[in-house]
Amino acid sequence: MSLFCLVHGAFQGAWCWDLLIPHLEAQGHKTVAMDLPIEDASASLSQFADVVIKALPKTDDDIVLVGHSMAGTVIPLVAQAHKVRQLVFLTALIPYPGTSTIDQFSHNLDAASLKALNYEPKDLSQLAKFDDEPDMFNPVSVGRDFSDEAVLIEIFYNDCQLDVMHWALAKRRSQQSLAYIFEINPLKSLPNVECKYILCTDDRIISPAWSRYAAHKRLGVDAIELPGGHCPHLSRPADLALVLTNRT
Repeated sequence: MSLFCLVHGAFQGAWCWDLLIPHLEAQGHKTVAMDLPIEDASASLSQFADVVIKALPKTDDDIVLVGHSMAGTVIPLVAQAHKVRQLVFLTALIPYPGTSTIDQFSHNLDAASLKALNYEPKDLSQLAKFDDEPDMFNPVSVGRDFSDEAVLIEIFYNDCQLDVMHWALAKRRSQQSLAYIFEINPLKSLPNVECKYILCTDDRIISPAWSRYAAHKRLGVDAIELPGGHCPHLSRPADLALVLTNRT
C-alpha cells in the first residue's frame, strides 16, 4: 500500500483533504497532509518544499506525492530531495525549470496588467517558447480578487455541495506568498519520476487546454480527465480516490 502525501494549493490548508482521506484509507493506504506557510509573504518555493519533506517518513519508499494547483510548483522540488514513487499534478501548475509562472503566461497579459503586477521580463528571447502554448489560466479567473468570497464561490467551489462550499469558505486562509507566481523555479530539470496529471473539464482556474498540452509536453503523459471544477478533492473525493489509486 502507498503513502499519499497531499500538498494543498493557494488559500487552502491540510483541512482541504479531509473528504478525500477516508476514501484512500478505506483502501488500506496511508496519508499525510500539512499546512504550507502561505500567510508568510516571504515564504519561498524551497521553504514550502522543506515543510513537505519534514512531514514525510524516512522509511517509506512507496510515496505518492499529490500537489493541487499552486503545489504543482512545489512537489518536483520535494521529489528532488526525497525519494517518491509518483508525482500527481492535480489541476496543477507544472513548473518550467529556470522560469517563473508569470514568465510562462506574461504574453497573455496586456501592458497595463504587467505594469500593475510590477513585472518586467528579464529576457524576452527566452520566453518566446511559451508564445504558442494555450493560455495557462482560464480567462474567467484572470485579474480576479480571490480574497472575495463571491469570487471563490464562482471560481473555486462552483461544483461543490453547499455544505462543503460553506465549510471551505470558513476554513480559507490568507494567501500572502506569491512565490508560485513570481519566483524563478530553482529546478534544473524536472525529476525523473513517474508522473500523473489529473485535470477537471470545468476548471475555472487552470485551463483544461493548457493542462492537456503541458501534461503531454512537459511530463510525457496524457492527462486523466474528471468532470467538474478546480477542487475535485472537495467536490468528488470518491472519484478522485479511484483515479489516484489506479496504477494503470
